[in-house]
Amino acid sequence: MSDAVSAGGKRVVLAYSGGLDTACILKTLIQQGHEVVAYVANVGQLEDFDDIAARARQTGASQVFVEDLQAEFVTDFIFPAIAGNAVYENRYLLGTALARPVIAKRQVEVARRVGATAVAHGATGKGNDQVRFELAFAALAPDLEVISPWKDPEFLARFQGRRDLLAFAAEHDIPVEATAEKPYSSDENLMHRSYEAGMLEDPDAEPPKDMFKLTRALEDTPDTPDRIVVRFKDAVPVEVENLGDGTTVSDPVGVVGYLNDLGGAHGIGRIDIVENRFVGIKSRGVYETPGGTVLHFALRDLEGIAMDREVRRLRDMLSPRFAEIIYNGFWFSPEMDFVEAAFEQSSALIDGEVRLKLFRGSCIVEGRSSPSSLYDQDLSSMDVAGGYDQEDARGFIRVNALRLTAHRLIVDHSEE
Repeated sequence: MSDAVSAGGKRVVLAYSGGLDTACILKTLIQQGHEVVAYVANVGQLEDFDDIAARARQTGASQVFVEDLQAEFVTDFIFPAIAGNAVYENRYLLGTALARPVIAKRQVEVARRVGATAVAHGATGKGNDQVRFELAFAALAPDLEVISPWKDPEFLARFQGRRDLLAFAAEHDIPVEATAEKPYSSDENLMHRSYEAGMLEDPDAEPPKDMFKLTRALEDTPDTPDRIVVRFKDAVPVEVENLGDGTTVSDPVGVVGYLNDLGGAHGIGRIDIVENRFVGIKSRGVYETPGGTVLHFALRDLEGIAMDREVRRLRDMLSPRFAEIIYNGFWFSPEMDFVEAAFEQSSALIDGEVRLKLFRGSCIVEGRSSPSSLYDQDLSSMDVAGGYDQEDARGFIRVNALRLTAHRLIVDHSEE
């Protein structure tokens, strides 16, 4: 890396994926006199990172950092989101939104490492990712300048669309794996794979059958189920055991990867939704989240036996807001600190295991147990008293009926 930056230029750390947009952005930043350090985040996407690094250097990056964030992504972002029941608009498990703060966090660390004064990204000015990246930068490194080309008038005038980018890449011998026609765009990490734009912008258009990479169509799933046990400690998945072949996985990254493979084989975790972006635009998104779906389903079931009723009620009141905080890009915020502290308390002693049958797109619970179970079989039984005096129910019902009786009298009086 050079010790000096050209006059008027800056040392910039660019979040570089190797795709068409960031490849062209890397080159335009260099043309503007900046020294560009390419930063590649490995969050579990199936990519040839050596090839991506080579292409960044060929395009002119002064240095390339390929950072493996998978373990941190799983333990510090995916697992807390699952523990907090984070589901955006009752459907979306937030795979993309969860990856952005861990990517931005490491980008700031790389910028500090190389003495950069600016960070850059290739997120569009219409989407959520620009917000997620830039809010994270503001929280973690407000002194760093943020370069966002897709909100720059000069860049927008130069590149009207994909064809302009492809022509620029060809003109400057920028190695990219892109063509003029692409029916949709996709993003992948350990949590999920997403699809949007292109032909998917028509909310009534059926996704191409060959589009999906992580999950099988239901008609192509096996005729026999897989039975597994998922074990938790303080609401964190600590082990998955396949009861059929004896496979046991306990490494956090391995747990998510294994459930992605197994859940995907049974067609678990596909959704097709129209969601509300933070910037106010409705967007159609198609997602595959097999492993995350299995873990969400298993943990919600375990909470039924191990989590106090009122604690769960309060947690679930906060969960939609928790999902919005993540989706909107406020991971590094005071409200997130507050919610995380509350959820850490609610997750304590949520220990045990859940037996699941994975089959034809479904997770079917076949049993659960917990050393911290709040379930009392004798108390619940219809066959024994179990210390419960059924006559007490008379007073319980009478007290709860008081306000109903009072309301009825008022209604009857008003109708006279």
